[in-house]
Amino acid sequence: MPSFDVVSEVDKHEAQNAVDQANRELSTRFDFRGVSASFELNDFAVAMVADNNTQIEQMKSMLMGAMTKRSIKVNCLEFSAPSGVGKQTKVTATMRQGIDKELGKKMVKMIKDSKIKVQASIQGDTVRVTGKKRDDLQQVMAMFRSDDSIDMPLAFKNFKD
Repeated sequence: MPSFDVVSEVDKHEAQNAVDQANRELSTRFDFRGVSASFELNDFAVAMVADNNTQIEQMKSMLMGAMTKRSIKVNCLEFSAPSGVGKQTKVTATMRQGIDKELGKKMVKMIKDSKIKVQASIQGDTVRVTGKKRDDLQQVMAMFRSDDSIDMPLAFKNFKD
């Protein structure tokens, strides 16, 4: 019986590319000349360091723009509260991964409401979808891709025919 798993994960390589792009944009911006501001990616957490909160807010928008260009959903970012270290301010943006229980239930309900002849089950931080026809599974994939109410980046893995 054909099946696939729906997982929520961010491509680390694309995230690194987005951080590098944000750093390049930071170096070319006129309002950041002579300022010690930077982005740094550490295992799905982006550390932003700048001189004040206004610059941190501008850096947030730069990071979100770079991630959007790299097809990473920015809704998965969680920003920490600004913390001051000397004259520098630091904020950490953590990329959430994995499908929590609440989102898993919402996804299963969406599949049941769509009346597509497939079965969905929550298995840890993934949702497994099984059906008799490959076309039905592809309909479910298309439904998840087109739905904007899911604010996590979704990937479809382990497709078995």
